[in-house]
Amino acid sequence: MTIAEVSKKFELTIDTLRYYERIGLIPTVPRTKGGIRDYGENECNWIEFIKCMRGAGLPVEALIEYVGLFQQGEKTLEARKEILTEQRKLLATRINEMKQTLDRLDYKIEIYEKCVVKNEKKLKM
Repeated sequence: MTIAEVSKKFELTIDTLRYYERIGLIPTVPRTKGGIRDYGENECNWIEFIKCMRGAGLPVEALIEYVGLFQQGEKTLEARKEILTEQRKLLATRINEMKQTLDRLDYKIEIYEKCVVKNEKKLKM
């Protein structure tokens, strides 16, 4: 796949894909004889993983560390697991905070809705 096709598939800009490759978040993408990036299944799997993790709020630095460890092989399994476990804890905390915010917003909206109904009843009288 070309970079334009991958960009469209994953809804990432071409600049983002080049950046991810440059900083090592995805392996160096093989190139055609003409020098055009030729993304394969492996590169696309990495892009999907990185996009998912970034969407969940994981920092680029944590992902760079994870990918670097991955490239070192099985001897880093425990270190990689620790990174993922720590990021999961941080994400769970953020989700809990967002849930509290959502609950507060729901409460505030409910108050406004009650006021609207009350004011509408007054208008009908």
